[in-house]
This record gives sequence, structure tokens and C-alpha cells, in this order.
Amino acid sequence: MSRHWIGKKADIQEMKKKIFKIEGIEFGLYNVRGNWYAWSNFCPHQGAAICKGPVCGTRLPSLVYEYKYGMEDQILRCPWHGWEFDLTNGQLLVDSTTKLRGYPVEIEDEDLFVVLPK
Repeated sequence: MSRHWIGKKADIQEMKKKIFKIEGIEFGLYNVRGNWYAWSNFCPHQGAAICKGPVCGTRLPSLVYEYKYGMEDQILRCPWHGWEFDLTNGQLLVDSTTKLRGYPVEIEDEDLFVVLPK
């Protein structure tokens, strides 16, 4: 494992996401309600650059003719086919066995680091 500095919290916090490429690995960094997540920029469906998709919310389970919206700023939607992933755990919303590949994010004072495999 190798640890890489990726920036100051304050500099990145204002954006919903930032895409990095370190040691040939491209990933998106996300801040969801004060917690930091790093996800591979590769959709498990057909390989799209998923981190280029929007960060949004989604429709929640509801009754017929009732439309509930939730999980605002917690969903990453694939730009190719609209697959939706929960940014807090990487899981595809409709199938918990399909996940994004994640990398640990470490915080030291105001600095953010990502831990990548060697």
C-alpha cells in the first residue's frame, strides 16, 4: 500500500467531487456529509468513467403514484447508462452485490491522503 497526499480539506470540500490520477489509478474523491470517500473511476457495468457522472439524489421506494426523493448529494450516477451507486458504501442501489472499488482516505490535520495498492 502507498499513501499519497491529495490536497487540503478546505480546497476540495467546496466541490462535490474531484478526480485524481496517481500511479496509473484514476479515482474520484467525494465529501458526503463530512465523510471522505475515494472510488475507482470505473463503472462495473461497462467501464464508463463513472466519476464524470453527476452527484445527486434518487427516487426512494414509495407507494404507487407517490414519488419520494432522497439521498441528496449521496448518489453517483453513471454518465453512460444511469446506474446509481451510494457514495457512502459504493453499492449499486438495485443490487447490493455490485460495488464500486474503493480506496481508504486518511485525514491528518487538514490534509487528505488516499491509500492505493502497490
